[in-house]
Amino acid sequence: MLCDTVWTNARLAGVAPEVGVVAARDGVIVWAGPSAEAPGFGAAETIDCDGRWITPGLIDPHTHLVYGGDRAREFELRLAGASYEEIARAGGGIVSTMAATRAASEDELVAQALPRLDALIGEGVTTVEVKSGYGLSTEHELKSLRAARKLGEVRPVRIVTTFLGAHALPPEFKDDADGYVDLVCREMIPAAAAEGLCDAVDAFCEGIGFTPAQTRRVFEAARAHGLPVKLHAEQLSNLHGTALAASFGALSADHLEHLDEAGIAALAEAGTVATLLPGAYYFVRETKLPPVESLRAAGVPMALATDCNPGTSPMTSLLLTMNMAATLFRLTVDECLTGVTVNAARALGRADLGVLTAGAVCDLAIWDIERPAELVYRIGFNPLYARVFGGQTTWTR
Repeated sequence: MLCDTVWTNARLAGVAPEVGVVAARDGVIVWAGPSAEAPGFGAAETIDCDGRWITPGLIDPHTHLVYGGDRAREFELRLAGASYEEIARAGGGIVSTMAATRAASEDELVAQALPRLDALIGEGVTTVEVKSGYGLSTEHELKSLRAARKLGEVRPVRIVTTFLGAHALPPEFKDDADGYVDLVCREMIPAAAAEGLCDAVDAFCEGIGFTPAQTRRVFEAARAHGLPVKLHAEQLSNLHGTALAASFGALSADHLEHLDEAGIAALAEAGTVATLLPGAYYFVRETKLPPVESLRAAGVPMALATDCNPGTSPMTSLLLTMNMAATLFRLTVDECLTGVTVNAARALGRADLGVLTAGAVCDLAIWDIERPAELVYRIGFNPLYARVFGGQTTWTR
């Protein structure tokens, strides 16, 4: 079998736990399995992994990586006892991030996002979803999406972009949510689609966000432009946004702390992924756990993501995300690993990512570990040995 690169003497998570081989040609896996079953290879390069473990490249399927400024001062104020409402009245919250994002140029947004992206890449992440949602005007939402696309041009990483214009109300629409939704549907989504700037459309369906009726309008506009949908749903209350998202065949519904049995059944029927965000749960000191046991029983695939954002989850570590999912949400090691690989890929509509199988994109993470549980168990420890993106080694220790 002709190929460009063969990785030998490896242990393949979920495929070959003893000794295995991965072979790639033109950036695509052509064979992955136990060494004893491997065909003969005519390879330009053979890499001996010396017994190390290989997983698919990790995938972060929910981030808000592109934004201006930070909210560290607000964090201090909250620790001192200030409420979210008090901070917002003083010009903080999403309004402060919006102002900083609008003030930044596209290149400045890229420069500010790169350290966050580099932290993810340094942990073996090869695909990152990036949402807009801090510009809250046509000009600045498109600018944010262009900045996100540019990240994939200046780093060896796959960027999947999501339009999140229906994230919050900008000050100019403070008392006119329906008017702002009109703008999102009539102008923003068509403009983003025309430029090919987004791969999906998202919304924040919540009491402090947008109603189910307003969310439906956003989804209908997305559908009219051939774009799949995702949804921030049931984080702070149960508005039944998850069932709405499922009715549109959503790729994922995210957060889900207040999800009920009807919403779980809708996810299961639609095949929509439940994306859990333990970083936000931890950072805002939530007490309502997502219904993991019920999701598991219903066979709903669960993905995990950092939810990297300046206000409620300033986290850039999928390894820590997995540990939080295990300790806070009681996910198993296998659930954590599939949550940042195959299920994360599914949440992005990418069946060709997150798996070690012939025909999949050859994105790999090679780890200096004795067993995969170490990736979930250890805190503040990065055992990445090498990162492979599209068949090319982009980093090695």
